[in-house]
Amino acid sequence: MPKFRFILATVAATVLSASLAQAQAPAAPAAPAVPEVMPFDIPYGTPIGLDLAHKGIIAAAAEAKKHNWKMSITVVDPSGNLVAHATMDGTQYGSIAISQGKARTAALYRRQTKALEDAVNSGGRPSLLSLLALTQGAASEGGFPIVVDGKLIGAIGCSGGISSQDAATCSAGLAALTAK
Repeated sequence: MPKFRFILATVAATVLSASLAQAQAPAAPAAPAVPEVMPFDIPYGTPIGLDLAHKGIIAAAAEAKKHNWKMSITVVDPSGNLVAHATMDGTQYGSIAISQGKARTAALYRRQTKALEDAVNSGGRPSLLSLLALTQGAASEGGFPIVVDGKLIGAIGCSGGISSQDAATCSAGLAALTAK
């Protein structure tokens, strides 16, 4: 009988130990809810025209000049095709393709490029990198969709400085494009 009690006590201790370990184990994270509303679902409007695009470029360039920043500034239509572009004197040549990539990305994905930069840098959706390669896009701050009357008419992208300088330059251009 003592042997039976020992086996019974051992089994009980094992079951109790396993139950406690299971109770203390972290719970698996809940699966994210599927949203009913699509994010970044901005309807398309009439594409931006050349005169308005130039207005945005002039405002962005004026902001850059105030700080002595050398910038490449691009405006595209909603499909990411070039409408207008300017490269300020002394801007590094690599910034030309980057400003175009930022504008194209903001237009095609209907969101600021900062959102994509944050997703990539935080370990979010790695498949995003392959999409950006297909569209010659850029996942760094400094690209903004141009939304007028609730509709996407194009996007503006800037490059030449650090990302916060690019964003400040583009914000000035965007403000001129969306002012009423």
